[in-house]
Amino acid sequence: MSLTNTPSVTVNDIVISPAQIDAEMQYHPAESRREAMIKATESLIIGQLLKQRAADLNLTIDMARFSNEAQADDALLSLLIEKEVDIPKASKAECEHFYQQNKTKFTSAPLLEVDHILIASAPEDLEGREHSKQLAQQLIEQLVQQPDQFAYLARQYSACPSKETSGNLGQISSGQTVAEFEKAIFAASEGLINYPVESRFGHHIVFVRRKVDGKQLPYDLVAKEIETYLNNKVEHKAIAQYIQILIGEATIDGFAFDQQNSPLVQ
Repeated sequence: MSLTNTPSVTVNDIVISPAQIDAEMQYHPAESRREAMIKATESLIIGQLLKQRAADLNLTIDMARFSNEAQADDALLSLLIEKEVDIPKASKAECEHFYQQNKTKFTSAPLLEVDHILIASAPEDLEGREHSKQLAQQLIEQLVQQPDQFAYLARQYSACPSKETSGNLGQISSGQTVAEFEKAIFAASEGLINYPVESRFGHHIVFVRRKVDGKQLPYDLVAKEIETYLNNKVEHKAIAQYIQILIGEATIDGFAFDQQNSPLVQ
């Protein structure tokens, strides 16, 4: 495939034109035009193979039921999979084994009660960023000596609305704050964090007032979630293998699938 020019591809003598590939590229965002072109071409080839296979089996769908071609293609794929692919379901034993091997994934979310002081600085302001870090470190050192001054310093220095409540953010669970702040506070123990916590908003002085660790969830509570996950994983693999078989049996000119790195086989 050319680095810049869109190719013409044939799939069992059916032509996929450069114009079709160029139009499809908008649905496959990528870091380069070449990467988007490859993804678009793969998608169109697979779609064509599914349509050809459906025709071979005299399978049809009512296009009027769907608002766009993508939905119709999904329905056609489902029909083909139902007809031609045997997809096993996860057994109770397999689900229980997965639970035992992955217990840490099945816990309730931990809770924190946190006070903080935000010394604000913009990410692109390198001088301001350094100043906010230094000031945050100075305030931390002061709090080590005078921990009862946290509320006062929050009202004096914090750029967060929580300054009105002495810096208190209340109870925090996973997903409620920006990722970089969350990572630091959930890794910390109770008490004053002894370094400035950096986020996109600046530098934070953080005091973890209370930490309630997540609790292990019983198997019965997560059994359905595990079953769905395992079934989806097996289905995805079965569909990928089915598509690979169609690709292997087809005559495709103008494009070569990268079998080793293809997302179909992951």
